[in-house]
Amino acid sequence: MPGYQTEKGIKVPAAWLIESCGWKGKRIGETGSHKDQALVLVNYGKATGTEIRNLSLEIQKSVLDKFSIEIQTEVNII
Repeated sequence: MPGYQTEKGIKVPAAWLIESCGWKGKRIGETGSHKDQALVLVNYGKATGTEIRNLSLEIQKSVLDKFSIEIQTEVNII
């Protein structure tokens, strides 16, 4: 597992965690994780904001379940 030391502990790249859970390039309905960049969530057509948010929560849960690491969104969700 890649990582580097910070003042608060070891930081692990979220993209690596997400890819390791099989999300990179995965599509669910009209949402998915981009095929080239696991951190980018994609609306493939008519997905709602709620569907995109639910995808992000599923990704976060899978990372927590597999690695016991909680990842957080960097965007503001309103």
